[in-house]
This record gives sequence, C-alpha cells and structure tokens, in this order.
Amino acid sequence: KTNVYHREMPDELVGELWRRFERALLPLDSMGKLGVVLFQFPPWFFPGFAQHEYILECKERLTQYRLAIEFRNNAWLNEKNKKQSLDFLRENDLPFVCVDEPQGFTSSVPPIAEVTSDISLVRFHGRNRETWEKRGITPAERFDYLYTEEELQEWVPRIKRLASETQQLHILFNNCRDDKAVVNARQIRLMLD
Repeated sequence: KTNVYHREMPDELVGELWRRFERALLPLDSMGKLGVVLFQFPPWFFPGFAQHEYILECKERLTQYRLAIEFRNNAWLNEKNKKQSLDFLRENDLPFVCVDEPQGFTSSVPPIAEVTSDISLVRFHGRNRETWEKRGITPAERFDYLYTEEELQEWVPRIKRLASETQQLHILFNNCRDDKAVVNARQIRLMLD
C-alpha cells in the first residue's frame, strides 16, 4: 500500500501525529518567524460539510497558531460555492490564500483577491501550463516559471487593496526553479514601493 489516509488511522496515532507537527512548529514560532501555517488542500478535496468539519478540526488541533487555507480544486470557488466557501472562512477567521496559477484545470483556482481574516496571503505558483498537472516531476520542474513584469503588475492593485483591508499581508513566490522566485519577489516589491 503506497498511501495511508487519515480516516484509516487509529485516533491515538492521529493525535500523536498532530502533537509532533505542533512541536515541529515551535522553533519558528518561538523565534517570531512563523506568520501562519498554510494548509493547502489537494485537488480531490471537494467542498462539503465533512470538508468544512475537517478544516475546523485542523484549526482546533493547532489552537496556538493561525491557519491559512489554500484550495486546489476550483469547485470551492465556482459560481455555486464561492460565496459559501469564503463566508465559511470569514465566519471562522481563517485567511484565504489568494493564488496565481495556470487556469483551465480542475486544480486551478481563479486568481481572486478576497479578504476573510485580518491576515491575507497571495501565493504565486507560476503559470506553467505544461507542467501544472504533470506526474512524476519535481516541484522545481512543476513551478518553473518566471513572471513577466506585466503579469506581476496585474496583481499590484489587488495586493494594495488586500494590504489596506488587513493587518498583515504575506506574498509568497512558489516558482521555485533557480532564482525565479527571488527575482519576481524583488520585482513586485519595487512595484509596491
């Protein structure tokens, strides 16, 4: 068996895994270097009551930390579910992770900038359509993308609005091939100054 799923494990083991995860966060937290704990849910995590309950369980198990929620299934933000999904995050004070990523896939979330908490996050994954859902490649290959200035400029008004509506804003570049994330982070910083 190649995968072990949460629902298949005994409660004691699940509890122990959560305790170990929480302990692993302590060094960053104690040094004041932990903004939020980002929970990126997989493409097969569809909207529904059980999924809402699981997100709340994650929050309850990590009470001393702030969680941020990133969806990787467009059903969460389609016409039918967008309001309910964002309202759920707002009602539970969970930051929504705004993303920039290739569009047109089930795992593609639209590039919307919504505030659901006093913290906002924007995560740039790149726009490499050829590798977005390709299997058997490294993260560096999947996120091999250098944003153009024009592509970054699309986000400047959104980022400024998010910053004006929240107490903290984190901008993360996940286009992790070579120095592309650093180059793009520097570019957007200059655009925002």
